[in-house]
Amino acid sequence: MTLRRTPLFESHQSLGARLVDFGGWEMPVQYTSILKEHAAVRTAAGLFDVSHMGVFEVTGTDAEAALQALVPNNIARLKNQAGLYTQLCQADGGVIDDLLIFRWHAERYWLIVNAGNREVDFDWVTQHLKRYQSRLQSLADDTGILALQGPLAESLLQRLLAQHALQSDTPLATLAPFHLTSVNGAFDFVASRSGYTGEDGFELYVPYKHLVSLWNDLLKLGETEGLVPVGLGARDTLRLEAAMPLYGHELNRQITPLEAGLGWSVKLGTETQAQPDFVGKDALITQRQKPLPQQRIGFIMPDSRRAPREGYPLFMEDTQVGVVTSGSLSPTLGYPIGMGYLKAPYYDQETPITLEIRGQRYPVERITLPFYRRK
Repeated sequence: MTLRRTPLFESHQSLGARLVDFGGWEMPVQYTSILKEHAAVRTAAGLFDVSHMGVFEVTGTDAEAALQALVPNNIARLKNQAGLYTQLCQADGGVIDDLLIFRWHAERYWLIVNAGNREVDFDWVTQHLKRYQSRLQSLADDTGILALQGPLAESLLQRLLAQHALQSDTPLATLAPFHLTSVNGAFDFVASRSGYTGEDGFELYVPYKHLVSLWNDLLKLGETEGLVPVGLGARDTLRLEAAMPLYGHELNRQITPLEAGLGWSVKLGTETQAQPDFVGKDALITQRQKPLPQQRIGFIMPDSRRAPREGYPLFMEDTQVGVVTSGSLSPTLGYPIGMGYLKAPYYDQETPITLEIRGQRYPVERITLPFYRRK
């Protein structure tokens, strides 16, 4: 199978990146080391190529109504240039994908979806929109995405705008999280204040013809301030510390948003305030009325150096009560951390939990997520 490549493939090669197959894309897993790249994002800034992700645009007179009937979060509450996190659900509540939705205006929305689900998501949304006066198109074939993350992200992006005499519709300093702005001038792109690392940051939606130039300009601007290119390895440890779910690990078609601890993004309505129907609503209402079959949890291993990995079993005494979905040695905290699922009724019990690694049991300490929160 021929792997797909982003327009920055040659840039990654020139920087010495180690490239791997990631869902059919040849992507950088690291440039120097995962630890160094992780630390740069926590203390200065990191630049990620996430152009393999999907960008869809929904337009038309029924755009709002169509999306409101598709996802569990409340699209109607969005103001112009604001966004939210939500999911695409099956009728049984299982998650097809998680995504961001941004509103430009009542008849134009952007959907930002995961790379591995681009085609599946496009087909799912296309089928759903047939009942509405709206149109779906993919922008991903000529739009790249750069993620600029870390404490210095805003100042570096401000300098980039100044260098090219670019103007944003909303000043970056006042751009709220989960909002976007158009940037115009010698070349145009869109910047949203969002990300996947637990740090302040921006995602830049850039026409392919400007992508390499922007990548190079940002790296040059930040080279004396600690900005580095970051690969998938550190992206995973960063998102794990921030307890962000990863599709295929914490989310899949057999897991609902409620089980994943994402109930805050599911609007089912109340006795006094109805919520429009959406795909999966009835199943999620039914599930909410009973004990959940399983719940996502977080745990730490402060006295161990053995990192948990996906698929490792979790025990209470001699009974397997769950499984690890993501785990790693936390570069920031200095000890192993992990997320997983505990089955009912064990997630409500205080019995000590152990993790089995190669036949040996290790105690774990359950904690409230996230593992890391920026100051």
